[in-house]
Amino acid sequence: MRVAIFSDTYDPQVNGVARTLKRLTDHLKKTGNDYMAFVPEMDEKPLYPNVHSFTSFPFFFYPECRTAIANPKTIEKQLKDFNPDIIHIATPLTMGLYGFRAARKLNIPVVASYHTHFDIYLDYYKMSWISPVLWKYMKWFHAPAERIFVPSEETLHHLENQGFENLSIWSRGVDCQLFHPQKNTTQIRENYNITRNYMFLYAGRLAPEKDLDTLCKTIQSLPPYLKDQVHWMIVGDGPMYSEIEEALQEESVTFTGYLKGEELADIYAASDLFVFPSASETFGNVVLESLASGTPAIVSNKGGVTNIVEDGKTGRICLAHSPESFIKGIQSIMDDQSALKQMGVNARRKAESESWDAIFTKLIDEYEEVIELNHYKHGRLHA
Repeated sequence: MRVAIFSDTYDPQVNGVARTLKRLTDHLKKTGNDYMAFVPEMDEKPLYPNVHSFTSFPFFFYPECRTAIANPKTIEKQLKDFNPDIIHIATPLTMGLYGFRAARKLNIPVVASYHTHFDIYLDYYKMSWISPVLWKYMKWFHAPAERIFVPSEETLHHLENQGFENLSIWSRGVDCQLFHPQKNTTQIRENYNITRNYMFLYAGRLAPEKDLDTLCKTIQSLPPYLKDQVHWMIVGDGPMYSEIEEALQEESVTFTGYLKGEELADIYAASDLFVFPSASETFGNVVLESLASGTPAIVSNKGGVTNIVEDGKTGRICLAHSPESFIKGIQSIMDDQSALKQMGVNARRKAESESWDAIFTKLIDEYEEVIELNHYKHGRLHA
């Protein structure tokens, strides 16, 4: 199979979409399928042989995605040379538009994937008045797709309520060899000078849509008997980095910036709890990474994270935007050390059932279905 992928973000950018697409292309290569990615040019331009990149600048609303400027005829020629069986559109910005245009012009079957609840983001940026226009655009944008992949049941229902059709779940997996409980946790404590009994972790973008206000209030308002025993690790970067650092300067908190690979995996494993208040996730890759590390997760009751965490078994699901609820969730686990230990075991078992290979195999099977249906449809039209 030959797959062309159009996306407004790609490795080495640090976000869930870029990381997932890099895993997808790695899997395609490993399984003998050819791919070609069409992406914006980035500051840290990787030397990938299977990537066409185009002049771009940061998207004002979400800088991790970039707005690309390209000649559509150049893209058409590159696609003709590659001769794909199917086109996968991953993002709804300019590269996605170029991809849909080329698919129509060259009569290539096309699918799309939905990764980000931009409508929920608008609430955090005080731009919710744009939501009707956004949904109108999103429905128009995805209309040509013969199948729209979403990462969770929650996201599927979210789009169904907006009138989307042809939806299918393409879930997410986790690297259980990289993320696992048997890590050098003592070294992490030494490296970051952590002397308190417990270590709690937040990992993710430092931006309004992650509901960092709830995180800060939870950190500041833990009851003294617990607060004095906890050191917090904040892993990530983003537009609110300085604001959050200032708000928490009197607390026992370490900011690490973006981390990846073994260092990130070590911090997950060294943590006693993962606290993630975001209510805007379509899935929540970081939550699954935490579970794979044997670290129970405290999450909100909104978004795709609710399809990952089982309340009372692998963590706690708390009322979104409620620091009081998150504090109660944390207390309920930390006050029962046997429950904390069992949740860690359950969390690892849950993650082990989420194999990337199985998830990508299912996606490729769906590619094949779309290709076959497209051939059948056009065969009937020409008969």
